Amino acid sequence: MSKALLVIDVQESFRQRPIWRASSNPDIVGQVSRLVEAARSQGDLVVWVLHSDPGTGDVFDPVNGHVRLIAPLAEQAGEPVLTKTSRNAFTTTNLHQLLTTAGIRELVVCGIQTEQCCETTTRVAADLGFEVTFVTDATATFPIAHRDAPTGRPVDEILADPRTLGTAEIVTRTEYVLAGRFATIRTVDELTGPVGAALAG
Repeated sequence: MSKALLVIDVQESFRQRPIWRASSNPDIVGQVSRLVEAARSQGDLVVWVLHSDPGTGDVFDPVNGHVRLIAPLAEQAGEPVLTKTSRNAFTTTNLHQLLTTAGIRELVVCGIQTEQCCETTTRVAADLGFEVTFVTDATATFPIAHRDAPTGRPVDEILADPRTLGTAEIVTRTEYVLAGRFATIRTVDELTGPVGAALAG
C-alpha cells in the first residue's frame, strides 16, 4: 500500500449553515463516495478527517453533535478517523506519522472546503514530500463575502453583493495555484471511470 485517500471535513457541521444552499458542489457526498469505493477496491488506505472547534458553541463544537460524517458516508474497520483543530490536516493530528508508518507516498485529496482545509492540506503535504492528486469535483466551497462587508448578513444579501467572491472563481483560483506546484488536478471520472461505464461495457 503506497496511496491514501484523504476525505477532509465532509461533515454535518457544514449542512447546518445557511450558506450550505450556495455550495459549489451539491453532490459532494456522491462524488466522495465514488472515490472511497475506488480506493477500497484498489486496496488504498482511506483516512477520514473531521474539523472540531471545542468550546465555541457553533456547528463545529462537538457538543452540538454535528462533527460527524454526512450520511451515508461512514468509515470501515481499519480506516482512521482523525479530528483536527487547524485548517490543514497535519498540524494538530498524527496524520504524518500515520501515513509514514503505513508507507504512504501518494495522497488523493477531496472534501470541504476547496480553498481552505483541502488546499492547505495539499500544500503542507507537498512540502512534506507527498505526491498529491487534488480532485476538485470531489471538493466543495461557498461564496466568500468581501472583507469589508458586514458580518451576519443573510445568504441572499451575500450572494447579491457584487463584491462577493463566487464559487467558480474560488475553484478556478485553487486549481491555478496548486497545479504544477503542489498537486496534479484530476476529476472523479478520471480516477474512477465515468458513472455507468461498467454497465455500458
